[in-house]
Amino acid sequence: MKFTLITFTILGMLSCNSSKNMLPDNSDSQMTDNPSDNTDNLTYLALGDSYTIGEGVSDAGRYPSQLITKLNAETSKVWVAPKVIAQTGWTVDELEQGINRDEIEGNTYDLVTLSIGVNNQYRGLPISQFESEFEKMLLRAISFARVNNHVVVLSIPDWGVTPFATQSGRDKSKITDEINAYNRLKAEICEKHNVTYIDITTVYRKEGAKPDMLAADGLHPSAKMYGLWTDKLFEQVQLKNY
Repeated sequence: MKFTLITFTILGMLSCNSSKNMLPDNSDSQMTDNPSDNTDNLTYLALGDSYTIGEGVSDAGRYPSQLITKLNAETSKVWVAPKVIAQTGWTVDELEQGINRDEIEGNTYDLVTLSIGVNNQYRGLPISQFESEFEKMLLRAISFARVNNHVVVLSIPDWGVTPFATQSGRDKSKITDEINAYNRLKAEICEKHNVTYIDITTVYRKEGAKPDMLAADGLHPSAKMYGLWTDKLFEQVQLKNY
């Protein structure tokens, strides 16, 4: 009975049917319907899942918001609030559906980030399915970028280091092996399409078990952890010569 309760608790937090979604699909777009029409300010589209939406932290604490704040504070360019399309629990195909519902086809952005895949791994979906779906999603992300190489993909964090993984009784070494396999595929596909891929998994494995690096649920990153991801993203954005 205890095992059954834990299982349902985990699925409630990570599945796409979870009622614990922080924000609706088009929650924080503060731009015009077509950001391509505005040439004065720079625009940012963040695609992903709970790591993008910032499950368990404030809007300001998640990495898309932190990145815009840092760019506006430390560069001469003006960036508007990020357009975020993400939900807790989304797999790649569910992100695809979310983009379709948001009806942004034809819009382009100065920066596009993509963070997806952890829920495919968590649910035990075939990695071959992820490979084909991720490449399709990456090509779609590229289509939203005004300049092809202004797309950045984040690696998948290893949630096996978190207290949540311990409490759920999942095999941590198996999680690590699967996350490594997923990330190898992501890196290869990014290289194939000349897209920047950044590793946030290493720092997550090093720091992710520390209480101040986690949200209250013991699974998702805290704003402090997102700050480390933001620093890596900022470095890459700076290299793209906006």
